[in-house]
Amino acid sequence: MGFLHKVAWLGLILLAGFGQASAATATKDDSQAAIALLEKALAYYHDNGDKAFAAFSRQGEFVDKDRYVFVLDTKGVMLASGGPSSALIGRDVSEVLGPDLQKAFKDALKVPEGNGIQQAEYRWQNWADGKVERKHVFYQRVGQRILAVGYYLPRASAEQAKALLDKAATDLSKNEKGTLTAINSLKGGYLQDDLYVFVVDLNNQRYVAHGTNLRLINTDFGKVKDPEGKPVGEPILALIGKQNEGEYEYRWKNPVTGKIEDKHAYLKKVGHFLVAVGYYSP
Repeated sequence: MGFLHKVAWLGLILLAGFGQASAATATKDDSQAAIALLEKALAYYHDNGDKAFAAFSRQGEFVDKDRYVFVLDTKGVMLASGGPSSALIGRDVSEVLGPDLQKAFKDALKVPEGNGIQQAEYRWQNWADGKVERKHVFYQRVGQRILAVGYYLPRASAEQAKALLDKAATDLSKNEKGTLTAINSLKGGYLQDDLYVFVVDLNNQRYVAHGTNLRLINTDFGKVKDPEGKPVGEPILALIGKQNEGEYEYRWKNPVTGKIEDKHAYLKKVGHFLVAVGYYSP
């Protein structure tokens, strides 16, 4: 990954608001481990000052699986990192940030030092599997330094996909027009990480709603094929024509990672609509 991509990662942290994201999505064990590692780093920095950067930047007690300590100063210079961003150490990353990101960085620095540990979420490439995934970061400002530890959040689960499908199906049965409009909107509440809803009108077999690709609206679902040319729409329509709900596995582009991955879709018939939500396999 190039330097500019790594800088974009920093920008994603800044745009996340440094502390405005909810901790509700954090898994308990990972959250506790990340906080513990950050507290350990804070204590070590308290005792050793900037000399601690050497320890933070090597494989050792401040690296725990995919969790590691990284440090920025308030001018935007990467001072330490025990992970892939170590390539940025010594660089003033603020110099290559766009105007919007520069403003976001300045806003982040307005967080009072005495506010304790803050948190945020962003997306970044997981070097373990090469996929872009959600990451949760805990950080604290100490004087002119910002110490942080992040970890990757799990992908959306089968249970989450089923829950989103049930929500969409229930809402569609109550308010057809409003629900279709909401599904086609990024702010409609039907787009959750790598989960999204799509709806097909069974009367004409055409898409009427899609959570990530509006270009598919009014196209013939029956003619849809996977990237390798294998039919997807036709077998799904045949399945839902025999029963009111079902499941189907196929290959599809993940809107979060941008890669073609295995997908498991849950299907449900609501009146003359096919409603579907699928999750991507790990």
